[in-house]
Amino acid sequence: MTGTQTTKAPPSLLYMVKQVELVVRSHLDELVRASGITALQYTALTVLQRHDGLSAAQLARDSFVTAQSIADLVRSLETRGLVRRERNPRNRRELLILLTADGRELLARHEGPVRELEERMVRDLTAHQAEQFRQALSKAWHALS
Repeated sequence: MTGTQTTKAPPSLLYMVKQVELVVRSHLDELVRASGITALQYTALTVLQRHDGLSAAQLARDSFVTAQSIADLVRSLETRGLVRRERNPRNRRELLILLTADGRELLARHEGPVRELEERMVRDLTAHQAEQFRQALSKAWHALS
């Protein structure tokens, strides 16, 4: 054996963020599957829960999907009665997407299990570390937006 020893470099932050995103999405898909929706559809519904009445373009940006894929996503949610579209009174050419009562009920049904998933993700962190993690993720997102 020689005197040189190689040490493995830790994985990049980008790789680690992607790992977390993929495992969260997998668990979220599992949680919402019984309701007949996907994690991406669930994300769009939560965006509307926070900011109801968005244009398709804004919903796509806030849901992390392309403008092209949001049309199919919204159509599917509309068919299920979870969202509705109506004309923007300030811009008649624009359709706004709004959450329906059924959409709100679906979100309420999943609120506990989704909160448990989030708590599981940070269970080995103190409350202070979890808040620092949230702030660090927010700062990282803003730096790249």
